[in-house]
Formats: sequence, structure tokens, C-alpha cells
Amino acid sequence: MRKQPLEFRKEEVSYVMKRWQAAESCALIGVGSVGKTNLLQHLIDPEVQKHYMGPKAQQFKAIMIDPNLLGPLPTPEKGNEPFRCWAGYELMMHRLYLSFYPPDILGEDAMNFYETYQMLQDGSNPLYAYMGLRYFELGLEFFLRRGIHIVLMFDEFEEMMRQMPVKFFQTLRGLRDTHKSLLSYLVFARAPLSVLVEQHHVPEMEFEPFGELFTDNLYYVGPYNDEDSRVMVDRLMSRNQKSSYPSHVSNFLLHASGRYAGLMRAGFRMLDSLGSIAPEDVHGERLLEKLASRTPVRAESETIWKSLTRLEQQVLKIIAGQEQQSANHETEQAMSMLVQKRLVSVDKVHQTLRIDPPLFRVFVNSNPSYS
Repeated sequence: MRKQPLEFRKEEVSYVMKRWQAAESCALIGVGSVGKTNLLQHLIDPEVQKHYMGPKAQQFKAIMIDPNLLGPLPTPEKGNEPFRCWAGYELMMHRLYLSFYPPDILGEDAMNFYETYQMLQDGSNPLYAYMGLRYFELGLEFFLRRGIHIVLMFDEFEEMMRQMPVKFFQTLRGLRDTHKSLLSYLVFARAPLSVLVEQHHVPEMEFEPFGELFTDNLYYVGPYNDEDSRVMVDRLMSRNQKSSYPSHVSNFLLHASGRYAGLMRAGFRMLDSLGSIAPEDVHGERLLEKLASRTPVRAESETIWKSLTRLEQQVLKIIAGQEQQSANHETEQAMSMLVQKRLVSVDKVHQTLRIDPPLFRVFVNSNPSYS
């Protein structure tokens, strides 16, 4: 795992660590290309936790839950809900097992924990699907009773919502209520949970108890700050055996990409294809459009585009002048969401709305199809 400087993403990490120190859950919202993987890997780094949490970090463990590690599941239907819930508990139990392996911290209970882990996976038990929650809670208890604060971090939470029945999230809320000071959750998604509930046709009232855990702790992850982005450019040059680019070329890349990690990475790989870049070239649209047309850069812009709702895409097309403006409550909400996602800003000089970052603006101006 690539290590980042301790101060990497300091605004976001500081926010999350304060929530964790208060034993609270939080939701991070970020569009595609925002640099999610590096942020989540940074958050689970014990050295980073010690830097922000001090001595409390000794009794703390953040565990990544990646829904892509779920095995093949049957198509969701009423009769297979117990099995799909079991698959969620099995994934969490397995990640718990790996995160503490070897479980020396449990002393004489290490073997009892291992047996519990095995029992959850015992398909010969006719009640194994129903008992999954019981065994997972028992596995947690071995650590919680020792005062260890555990955070389960759900990456790509929209996929978890697609795969898991609503009962699964109700049980997570139940576990949290039982262990309030020692168990909390972090979810990373491309849209707020209320939007995901609607997109995935999840019963709103049934999901609400779990969703309430994040209502007051919602953070929109934006692009890198200037310091982090320049560290990334230096690493890209080192990895690609580039001694350096002139400062005006590096500044052009940061401006064009808006310091979005994915766009910076894709744009950097394409810089040489632009030919010689003079200082006066970097302020014009021609060079920007040339970089935006390169396949890797366009693919990253499309990643951002596809991470948005259809209504957000429509609002962007209205700003780009491709569709007629139809202001109503829904479009105003979508506009507010785009501002929070750092994809729309107000040009105070001209009193107009501007699509950010510049490379993505060029992509939107190409009139992409709705996803």
C-alpha cells in the first residue's frame, strides 16, 4: 500500500478522526476521480490514526469493507434475504479476522474467536444463514469487551445497498445501539444516502434508522488542496522517470484538472502528446480542449459524469447552454448538490455559473449522453 504524507488530505482526515474520537459514524460523499482510494487507505493507516488521535489510537481499529469482495449472490428476492444478509456478515467477519490476525490481543480467547469465525461459515448448520448475525456479534464482542473501538468502513456503499436487503442495515443499527461507544461506521458513496435510497428503491422508512446515524456527519470530499496535488505531481514524475516539467506546465495541469486525482493522473500521462507547451499557451482554450480530447482524460471525465444523477447531468447541460432552463425545486436541489460536490461554482466577476474543473467543463460542452 502506497504511503502518503501524514498531512495528506488534512481537512478531510481531521474531520473524520474527530468523528471517530467521539464514537460517531460519518458519511463521505465524492464523485468519481476524486481520489477516494488514497483517502480511505490513508484513514486506515495506524500511523495516521496515531498522528490525529494520540494515545486513543492504541485501542482503535478501522476495518475496510469492500462490497466487491462479496461472492456471487442470487438475484434479490424475498426468499433469499437471510442468505444475502449472511453474505454481508461473513464478509465483515472475515475482514475482522484478517484485520486482527494473528489475534494475540485476545489472549486465551483467540481460539474461541477462531471457532466463532468457523461456525459462521459452517454451511452444514441448517440455520447458518439466520445465525450469521449472532456469530458476527459474538466475534465483535471478543474485541469490544476489551475496550477496542471498531469502525467498519464501507467503500462503494451504493453497491452494498444494491446487494443487501434493508434488514441487513437495520441489524447494523441494532449492533451500533448495543455498543454505542465502541462501534461506529463510515460510508463512502457518490451521492447522499437519501439519494441512494431513491435510486435503489429501498423502503425509506425501513432504512431510516440506519441512515439517521449519518445525518449530522456528512462531508463532501472535494479535489486535492494545492500541497497534496503538487506532491502527487512529483510522485507521477518520479514514477515515470521525469526529472521535471517547467513550472508553467505543472500549473497548467493543476488548473486543467482542478486538482482531481484521476484527472491529474490521466492528464499527466498525456502531457507529452501535446508537444512543446509555451507559457502563453497555457491560458487559452485550445490547449485545454486538446488535452480534454485525449482518451484517458475523456474516460476520467466520463467517470465523473456517470457518478452523477440524471437530474444533475441535466442541470450541467442547462449551464452549458445545451438544454432549456426549467427551474423548479428539484433542479435547485440538484444545483445545490453540484456546488457541494465542487462541480459548479459561481463566477463572481461575470455573475455566472461555471462548471469545474476545466477539463470536465470541456467534456460537458461536448454534449455527452445521459447515463
